[in-house]
This record gives sequence, C-alpha cells and structure tokens, in this order.
Amino acid sequence: MFERLGFGEIALIVVAALLIFGPSKLPQLGKSVGEGIREFKKSIKSVTEDDEPKTDDVKKQG
Repeated sequence: MFERLGFGEIALIVVAALLIFGPSKLPQLGKSVGEGIREFKKSIKSVTEDDEPKTDDVKKQG
C-alpha cells in the first residue's frame, strides 16, 4: 500500500497531522488508527477463513 510513497510524501503527511491535531493528540490518534487497522485485518481474515472449506471436510466428501 505504501510502496509508492517516498520519504518526502510521508514527511508531509506527518507535518500536516502535527499541524492539524497537535503534538499532544498525535500519539492517541496513531494508536486509534493502528487498532482500527488491526480490527479490520482480523475481520477480513475471519471472513476469508469462513469462506474456505476445511481440508478435512473436502476429504470426507470425496
């Protein structure tokens, strides 16, 4: 996702975030974003695992 962002772009995003949210809110914001991403990945993983048949189920059917 971030392979196309260079150092300049990331630095600009960080500076903009500092200006908008301030240095006191930035760690809290980063933690919230990290938890959101973690929960999203967990949900996606559980959905894909539910859709795939188990190998034991496939062997029993065949």
